[in-house]
Amino acid sequence: MSIEQYREKLRSLSDRLISLQRPIRILDSVKWPQDIENRFLDDFHRHHGTVLPEVTPQHYENNKLQFDSQQLQADLSQLQRDIQRQLGKRDELGNILHASAQQYQVVAEMLENRGQPTFATCSKQLYGSAYDHLRGDRRSLTELGKQLCQIFSLPAAKRLGHDYPAVHSATDAIDRLNTALTGYFGAGVVRVIQSDGIVSDAAAGSDYIKLNTRRRFSDLDLRVYEVHEGWVHVGTSLNGQAQPWATWLAIGSPRITANQEGLAVLMEILSFASFPDRARKISDRVQAVAMAEDGANFFEIFTHFLGSGLSEEAAWQITQRVFRGGDPAGGSYFTKDISYVRGFIENVNFIKSAILSDVPQLIPLMFAGKVTLDDIPVLYQHVEEGTVLPPRFLPPMFADINGLYVWFGFSSSLSQIDLGRVKRHFEKAFTPLKTRVSVPSA
Repeated sequence: MSIEQYREKLRSLSDRLISLQRPIRILDSVKWPQDIENRFLDDFHRHHGTVLPEVTPQHYENNKLQFDSQQLQADLSQLQRDIQRQLGKRDELGNILHASAQQYQVVAEMLENRGQPTFATCSKQLYGSAYDHLRGDRRSLTELGKQLCQIFSLPAAKRLGHDYPAVHSATDAIDRLNTALTGYFGAGVVRVIQSDGIVSDAAAGSDYIKLNTRRRFSDLDLRVYEVHEGWVHVGTSLNGQAQPWATWLAIGSPRITANQEGLAVLMEILSFASFPDRARKISDRVQAVAMAEDGANFFEIFTHFLGSGLSEEAAWQITQRVFRGGDPAGGSYFTKDISYVRGFIENVNFIKSAILSDVPQLIPLMFAGKVTLDDIPVLYQHVEEGTVLPPRFLPPMFADINGLYVWFGFSSSLSQIDLGRVKRHFEKAFTPLKTRVSVPSA
């Protein structure tokens, strides 16, 4: 077939996937209403014993899915057959599209089984397990998560000298974030709105960001949302929407979650927007998932994080994220939250590998749309022939990758150094200062 015919078939099949997945709203389907938190904390204060959130099978039945699961899975199966028939089983873009359609079948099964053990089985199939190993590494995610938690829980993290009070109301925060995003995307491209229906403090849509009306925000929070939700999540959505033929790059099946969340965390770090408490929160999520996989119930995980120094609100948030869609009594849980640490490490390793393999031109395609790292070499070949467009919206350090090349080039060399020996070398000089070291205020 001609390139024009191929592109039209790719577009038609891709648009079918977009249409089929449209009624699927994973996070809306698994969320808990605010009053569950209020009742749990009230019971916890009154009884001081083992209490569980009042999440029953009836709760999920009342939160009805916006699709017929069996019909959707049948339609997705037909789409997969059509992809292979029309594009061929060896077509690389077709295989990416095929894999995305398969993922949505598992999503439909997962949501159909909210509160049941099958929910957790499907979740691990989609997002992975805390006991998975990183690509090319012997360590598991849970081992790495524990190491990071230890680093970000050191007393030094509390002695950094700067304080970022949450002084902005949601209304004020919206105005400030809108101004910042206009400077990046242009006027009227992205909007920031209030919402009382999200679990997190902020959440991104295709061309908007929601801020939680119940929260107050610091200047640093807003900088995090600008680069995390804005530059990454919204930016890649808009870049995907600009694709003329590979239109599925505008939507995110779970196969792209680790890359998206890891890239967002990486952007926080590269822009110096992150801070130790936030980094610890992301690391703690791996441990929370691991505990749920080991059979812990909601109360056990909640009190574990209370004992580690988190506030009741923070302990609730991290535990609730793991059990949304599942069963607070244990055995049914949501593993999405391992994606942040997993994706960060794998994105860093991808950038280092692209530099050391002399293909740094692949790096900007991390923003071409909703992609996995395995997709990028395939997409690059089709960028060269014009079937896939390079990303329009790129953070400055990815638009000009000279700085990234130098940073990760040095990083690759530094990673070979025996840090244990270096630490022992400086230990004698550091020891007298440990109880009184602080960072001067700016």
